[in-house]
Amino acid sequence: MLSRLRRTTVILGAAALLAGATTLTTTSAASADTQICDKYGSVRVSGGRYLVQNNEWGDDTTQCLSVRDDGFTITTANHNKPTNGAPASYPSIYAGCHYGNCTSGSGLPKQVANFHSVQSSVAYTVASGQWDASYDIWFDPNPNPSGQNTGAELMIWGNHQGAPQPIGSKIATVWISGASWDVWFGNTGWNVISYVRTSPTTSLNVDIGAFTSDSVSRGKISRSWYLTSIQFGFEPWQGGAGLGVQSFSTSVS
Repeated sequence: MLSRLRRTTVILGAAALLAGATTLTTTSAASADTQICDKYGSVRVSGGRYLVQNNEWGDDTTQCLSVRDDGFTITTANHNKPTNGAPASYPSIYAGCHYGNCTSGSGLPKQVANFHSVQSSVAYTVASGQWDASYDIWFDPNPNPSGQNTGAELMIWGNHQGAPQPIGSKIATVWISGASWDVWFGNTGWNVISYVRTSPTTSLNVDIGAFTSDSVSRGKISRSWYLTSIQFGFEPWQGGAGLGVQSFSTSVS
């Protein structure tokens, strides 16, 4: 997931970077309170419908997750990354295909031109430190690329704390899914468009089709591209322990 390099520094998103530069090295099925400490470890949950990934792409300190059937909690993390650079990681849960690793029954990949309804809900806990809590939604000209998506990365920030901000600069403020959002745009080799909720929250129920349509209208996403994955997680720069997803669901038709 990608995106929190601030201002002039390296503009590489965490989510994106992770999404872009990682390989899921260990994938298993979750049991109650499964622990992941491997940097790129992952666990299938909800009968394979979703996948939780540790995704510690930007730091070498220990990060561990306690994984439940539809979420996770960061139990160990003491990141201390400069907030004017890339985040430490993007621990997250997702539906769809990421680096060729697909979940089951997600309805993804889905071509933007064929969207009917794309919805997602999440509830999450916050903690001390400097971080963002965000969706990371990927688009590519191909339905299931084996590597980095090259179309666009759409981020939806439900909450954030401290200095980190989205890649690029603010270009607008819009009303979508019953809330006000500041719109940011930048490019890291692919388009990164971020929607930052002006009133932070600990739960989201979003119409991803509406956010996508707004990005299409701005010329940042093509209707011929495919939505490949819907991810939600955290980009911590400092701290991280205690952040967690309590529930997560997606619906694509």
